[in-house]
Amino acid sequence: MDAGRSPLRRLLEYARPHRARMRRAAAWSVLNKVFDLAPPLLIGVAVDLVVERENSLLASWGLETVTSQLLALSGLTFVIWAAESVFEYLHKLGWRNLAQDLEHELRMDAYGRVQDMDLAYFEDRSTGGLMAVLNDDVNQLERFLDIGANELLQVSTTVLTIGAVFFWIAPEVAWMSMLPMPLILWGSIVFQKRLAPRYREVREQVGHLNGDLAGNLGGIATIKSFTAEAREVERIGERSAAYRTANARAIRLSSAFSPLIRMVILCGFTATLAYGGYLAANDRMAVGSYSVMVFLTQRLLWPLTRLGETFDLFQRAMASTTRILDLLDITPGIASGTGEVGERARTEDLRFEGVGFSYASGARVLEGLDLDFQAGRTTALVGSTGSGKTTVVKLLLRFYDPTEGRVTLGGVDLRELDLPAFRSQVGLVSQEVFLFHGTVRENIAYGRPDASEEEIREAARVAEADGFIDELPEGYDTVVGERGQKLSGGQRQRLSIARAILKDPPILVLDEATSAVDNETEAAIQRSLERVSIGRTTIVIAHRLSTVRGAHRIHVLDEGRVVEAGTHDELVRREDGLYRALWRVQTGEPSGAAPS
Repeated sequence: MDAGRSPLRRLLEYARPHRARMRRAAAWSVLNKVFDLAPPLLIGVAVDLVVERENSLLASWGLETVTSQLLALSGLTFVIWAAESVFEYLHKLGWRNLAQDLEHELRMDAYGRVQDMDLAYFEDRSTGGLMAVLNDDVNQLERFLDIGANELLQVSTTVLTIGAVFFWIAPEVAWMSMLPMPLILWGSIVFQKRLAPRYREVREQVGHLNGDLAGNLGGIATIKSFTAEAREVERIGERSAAYRTANARAIRLSSAFSPLIRMVILCGFTATLAYGGYLAANDRMAVGSYSVMVFLTQRLLWPLTRLGETFDLFQRAMASTTRILDLLDITPGIASGTGEVGERARTEDLRFEGVGFSYASGARVLEGLDLDFQAGRTTALVGSTGSGKTTVVKLLLRFYDPTEGRVTLGGVDLRELDLPAFRSQVGLVSQEVFLFHGTVRENIAYGRPDASEEEIREAARVAEADGFIDELPEGYDTVVGERGQKLSGGQRQRLSIARAILKDPPILVLDEATSAVDNETEAAIQRSLERVSIGRTTIVIAHRLSTVRGAHRIHVLDEGRVVEAGTHDELVRREDGLYRALWRVQTGEPSGAAPS
């Protein structure tokens, strides 16, 4: 985090590669406003021409006749209006394209950083909250760059240009119109400081609201099953009301800015109008100069009254910038090593050496755990709920790092290996199946997008999924829906297995891979997995002990420790063993019966 620097400075540092484009867009904005302010000067010249005729300002430039002066004035007017139009096009093109490019880069960098985070980062964060940063906050910044940056530059140009013109043509009056400027700047700074915390609260509230909305949409079936629709509407209403209240507090302050600025400017405008008119009536100021001052003071008034809206947009953008850049400044807890993986994943053993692990909540899950997963063999982990089986999988994939001890591949700590290279060698079939909104074919080929149609179909056949796929309306082109909601739990599980099979990894991790299928399908999948497991380091996490009978070695976990290890036959013969007790519960075997 870099809370010590202003959000604007942090944004400018992030946008450093685009500084040349920013300078060009700023130049177009300034030139557009300079030419936009020229018409009142032309009006003053025209008035001077009509009143003074041969003694006008243009006559002093060598244009002696009224006709030549009118022609010159007409030509100058055309050039100025044309230039103003050209620079308006250029500044809009420059700022809008810059806004779109920065929006894209910020969103992609923020999303990339989120993907790099370890799982612990997501424990206390909602999906909706992250979506608010990746979408709402990025869009808020884009709106400021698209509109607000140009507005600030043009207001500044207006004040400086008109101030210079005033002091040039009538310094004795100019100070009156400029007198409110320090008060306006001071007021703007005060408003910014008071608005900033209110808009931070607005962005926080919209994150909470998005989080609840995303959670409810994902759990709509649960809401309906518990007839909790009215309760959830009320809860979302409370979140929305909190967001509305936070916005109202910001709006109440920001809305006061423009009227106050208008009253301050009115004082300067009135003084200029009255005193300038007095000087012109007494021939102490040229009528043309007085006309210019009246028109330019009006041109000064309206941009400054919009300054409140611009600062409002600016503060919203800075609140969003802080959230985005704070996200980018977070260092992922899981860092990749540089060691090569190569054939190590296919030929070397995986080991847990004195591993202890606690989650951020403080719960101790593993304690001095020693495990050996032999290369090319099938090792199973079993145990009651909460014994640490799934945590072992998370440590194997380096979703987390051990609190104590280490996990090694061929004697090398996983923290020293190239993380993407290592994970590419592991195929995971989890009990929590996630399918993407796409076709059956795309989901199976997710780990190998370049796989051929034949390879995809073979993976589906091995996973016992080809039968139900062929019965779908569009076969392999059937869209499965978000999270695979159009498929049953067993169908989703088989597609997940097919996805892992197609990846063809040397290390295969099956975390309750058959938990969502019926007994018949389980038996078919088990036959397939037995074939697929040949020659691979296969790690099976199972609650159903029937799925691990053929494992070369079974480790029984209890409270984060290995309490038993052996083959199925060895473990069921142990008197008073935990595995034997679990086996009896699942098979319905009487407690006094001898194991078969």
